[in-house]
Amino acid sequence: MNKWLQDFNLWLRIYRLSIPLAKMLKNVYMVERRWDWMKLLWIGVDDTDSVNGGCTTYWAVTLMEELRERWHVGLPRLIRLNPTIPYKTRGNGAVAIPVWGDIDIEELADLCRKHLDNNCWLDDRNTNPGLVIVEEIHEKLRIFAKKALRDVMTYEEAMELIEDLDIQHYALRNGRGVVGALAAVGLDVRDPTYELLTYRHPSRFGTQREVDRNSVFKADEIAYPLVWDTVDRENDEVVFTPGSPDPVLFGIRGKSVFAIIRAFLIIRSEEIDKFQLFITNQSTDMHLIPEKEVDVLRDYRSYRLKGVVIEKPYTHIGGHVFFYLETRFGKVKCAAYEPTKQFRNVIRALHPGDEIVVYGSMKKRTVNLEKIEIIKLAKIVDYKNPVCWVCGKSMESAGKNQGFRCKRCKTSAESKIEVEIPRELSPGLYEVPPRARRHISMPLIRVKGKNIHPFR
Repeated sequence: MNKWLQDFNLWLRIYRLSIPLAKMLKNVYMVERRWDWMKLLWIGVDDTDSVNGGCTTYWAVTLMEELRERWHVGLPRLIRLNPTIPYKTRGNGAVAIPVWGDIDIEELADLCRKHLDNNCWLDDRNTNPGLVIVEEIHEKLRIFAKKALRDVMTYEEAMELIEDLDIQHYALRNGRGVVGALAAVGLDVRDPTYELLTYRHPSRFGTQREVDRNSVFKADEIAYPLVWDTVDRENDEVVFTPGSPDPVLFGIRGKSVFAIIRAFLIIRSEEIDKFQLFITNQSTDMHLIPEKEVDVLRDYRSYRLKGVVIEKPYTHIGGHVFFYLETRFGKVKCAAYEPTKQFRNVIRALHPGDEIVVYGSMKKRTVNLEKIEIIKLAKIVDYKNPVCWVCGKSMESAGKNQGFRCKRCKTSAESKIEVEIPRELSPGLYEVPPRARRHISMPLIRVKGKNIHPFR
């Protein structure tokens, strides 16, 4: 009977969601298939939320509801920017919305400004919203967006670009959000992924989320690896629900829209008020700067660095593990912090002389590790007493500088023998578990043709 009820509830849910799901799938391709005579505009927005509540994606979804009453609205973009920015709220995500039809740009701008005034989280002094409306994605905007993903951009740089390209904009307070708003529109995402975000009823904001744990693990079992970072099986945790008081109930990330929807239909939770599919640059490693592109390492940037381990890793109070890497930039400190859990065992097993590549962000002159690739393991040897070739037992010392002998067989040897110690590691890629993974970091299940050691 229980199984019958579960099946009935599943099909009832599919029936209720069928129309909004069909509209969502239509929007996946709508921008590319729009009529040529229709003018496509992009609305970019960032920094409408705070650590105490709000969410830029939720702001965008509620704006899209107003926009659809007048014009056509396509699939929005959720763009994760430089993850090391010190004044970010949480995941440093900005949103871009494509709109087309018979648009009066002044009418559109007025609607967006009013929505920003009425719905962003202005109770927090660190909230500095920015809004842009872009008619043409110029190459200068693409360059700016790539820098915003990897570097630290200023409001002044953003305003210089806005004036140069004559972009409609609106900002509150110090206006820092225009940086992310421009980047969300301009970023060229060559390997996009998707995230389906679900939102709570406003009456539930700030309360404990109700998501059935078993159904989430079941959804992961069915949809993985086309869907990822829903659960952390190694640590037995559900990881796709935020811990902050924002409107998001949960988010399902993946490469296949249909796999995401399949997982969505399996998961049981409190009632969902809204949901929206976003095209994203999440799980792409787009934030990482190859070492060949820079001459000096700086804080608040993310790098891919090759080097040699120069001393044995050590564990600090709190469970954080550190080691030093010799690179072309000199000696670099690397860290696997306590939240990375089992990944720290990989780091502890490193040895001086190991050739590796580290992936991570630099803060306080320390690289916060997201992944490592072991290129070549150093040979570790120990020296033991020689073995008697007659009886197979270890020889004993015959005295200072007199070599070794077997008392029983009267055999002898001049010196100790070299014995190679087996390593716990093997060459390949290792990553932090899902519980510690950044939105923008690429999980190893997306890496092809390499010796990979993924966490699930």
